[in-house]
Amino acid sequence: MSKLSMKRFLSTLEEMFPDAHCELNHSNAFELTIAVLLSAQCTDKKVNQVTERLFQKYKTPEDYLAVTLEELQEDIKQIGLYKNKAKHIRELCHLLLDEYNGEIPDKHEELVKLPGVGRKTANVVVSTWFGVPALAVDTHVERVSKRLGFCDPDMTPLEVEQTLMRKVPKKDWTKTHHQMIFFGRYHCKAQSPQCEACPLQESCPERKKNLKLQKKAKPKASKTNK
Repeated sequence: MSKLSMKRFLSTLEEMFPDAHCELNHSNAFELTIAVLLSAQCTDKKVNQVTERLFQKYKTPEDYLAVTLEELQEDIKQIGLYKNKAKHIRELCHLLLDEYNGEIPDKHEELVKLPGVGRKTANVVVSTWFGVPALAVDTHVERVSKRLGFCDPDMTPLEVEQTLMRKVPKKDWTKTHHQMIFFGRYHCKAQSPQCEACPLQESCPERKKNLKLQKKAKPKASKTNK
């Protein structure tokens, strides 16, 4: 798609989701980091249900280390991969206390050193809490980018991120990240995307490809013998 199409896409996102934001509930950088860590392969809705209780019980790194691993696992067992995530949370808290005075670092290169914190999580934290422009690529951002033809289907999440960073103005990275998530979560869904109601349907490569496949698969009417 052309640069003009990207401009149109960004304009459409602004019209559809002007108030897009991080939907993980949090009140500080530490809670946000824990919430994003928990959100891997899990919905924000489920994470918020768990953290509503979790953040009342655990407010500091010391709190997480004051209980056994088994107790922490029990507190987050509704979350997918909860055993590994509980282990990462405790390791993260140890490192925060040993290296960062118990505080979440505000630099991307420091965040990715924390156990359980990958590039996407670091991007979310620095952009959402610290106001540093970043464009995190989650499953929604990746899917939308590839469906609309901004990125090749075989690109890795890192390649998608790098491509979008070239196409989207830096000042809009954070806003675009949230708007693309809303677009993918509530409109261009993985299953049953709302193509017929989409303002971009005429320029969507994925929709055009599907229409061609449907047309090709449609059985031809058989001629009746007289």
